[in-house]
Amino acid sequence: MSLSERLKAAQAGSPPPHAEATPAAVDAVELTLTHDNSTEASPQPITRRTAASARERPPAPARSDEPDDALRRLKDSAAATLFQRIGARLNDPSLDERQLHALVRAELNAVIEKSAIPLSTEERKRLTAEVQDDVLGYGPLQRLLDDETVTEVMVNGPDMIYIEKSGQLQRAASRFASEEHLRLVIERIVSRIGRRIDESAPMVDARLLDGSRVNAVIPPLAFNGSSLTIRKFSKDPFKVHDLVRFGTLSPEMAELLDACVAAKLNIIVSGGTGSGKTTLLNVLSSFIPDGERIVTIEDAVELQLQQDHVVRLESRPPNVEGKGEVSIRDLVRNSLRMRPDRIVVGEVRGGESLDMLQAMNTGHDGSLSTVHANSPRDAIARLETLVLMAGMDLPLRAIREQIASAVDLIVQLTRLRDGTRRVTAVTEVHGMEGQTVTLQDVFLFDYSAGVDDAGKFLGKPISTGIRPRFTERFADLGITVSPGVFSRPEARPGQ
Repeated sequence: MSLSERLKAAQAGSPPPHAEATPAAVDAVELTLTHDNSTEASPQPITRRTAASARERPPAPARSDEPDDALRRLKDSAAATLFQRIGARLNDPSLDERQLHALVRAELNAVIEKSAIPLSTEERKRLTAEVQDDVLGYGPLQRLLDDETVTEVMVNGPDMIYIEKSGQLQRAASRFASEEHLRLVIERIVSRIGRRIDESAPMVDARLLDGSRVNAVIPPLAFNGSSLTIRKFSKDPFKVHDLVRFGTLSPEMAELLDACVAAKLNIIVSGGTGSGKTTLLNVLSSFIPDGERIVTIEDAVELQLQQDHVVRLESRPPNVEGKGEVSIRDLVRNSLRMRPDRIVVGEVRGGESLDMLQAMNTGHDGSLSTVHANSPRDAIARLETLVLMAGMDLPLRAIREQIASAVDLIVQLTRLRDGTRRVTAVTEVHGMEGQTVTLQDVFLFDYSAGVDDAGKFLGKPISTGIRPRFTERFADLGITVSPGVFSRPEARPGQ
């Protein structure tokens, strides 16, 4: 018989068909679980809500004929009973994360054993995992976050969850029990890093403990229910050989970029949203020698630098009273007093771009940053616009001269329609001719190779055959690159 039928039989007090008589059925407990936002240091994930507030929760759509709905009701009851048994111990600061998980598993097994519902092995495992996710994790999102093949999770209200796999979007089978359930998960995420989200501040940028980027928007701004976007970060950061294997970089391009970072060229990584700018910036940062002092500046800490001598700075939003904000621009200015060998800005999106350019022009060579733009030429125009946002009323020619003098190289990333992320241009900034910043492409993506039957692009980044001017700097510093790096593919031996 189905789980739904067994649940109904137990709740009616009669044994299910082909089964022995069981004790009294599991009591329906009108309790919900919520997250305690009081502190991040001690594990305080749960507080008890009153029966009145539980009754205010809108009922879930009736689907009593489906086993999934029956299991969901059993899960709610088991979670409520579990909280009754160990609710106080969930706030015990003497328990670390491992001990807390062990306690929940042990007590949950006892609750299931005492229930009147016979469960199969698969149903028991599923029930245990889902209750643990609700009590200690992020509910229906936990399994998606644990799945290493999922790179992004997008929640469009409680009933609609999308994920990204292999660069393609697909709808997930998971869903939240209600809007309130989704809000509790959002509050649990943002409270752990000291952020808040409510009607007075209905948007927030946050991060998970593993560094994954989180953006949340709640009603009244989100009309169809709370929206949550999580861009996952790999626990094992991608290395340059990973990007070469993915086809994002070619081996020749990787060798050139390694030499550019070693030669302390100022590099801007340009690309659209989700094109992999932060991942590439992380790889470029890995080329920085260990003996240098690195200062990273970000809105939300995402970079995963492997060097020892790294100072990580993170901006801070204003508090409830609208005070206490520390902007990226403030941090860039302060970093100049910290004796940095390298300044790495996660992204320039405002007046801090002027301070970044001035730092690049005043002895802080080897700086790295990213900017949103669709081409190297657009990146120059975007930097011009951002400098104007600094409010200094500089003439356009002066701004362009600053950019041409400060930036040595632009690396353009593009997310292609087949879902892959490729470096589509590596462009040298030559200088000024009249009122125009002159650019010279060193590598370009070969779109002319076409696509295969599955729609995958067959092309790769290839050299234009032009040797950039900054190779003279390589020679002065004793940095060598292979002769074939700048040769066109048809001119290489064996091709």
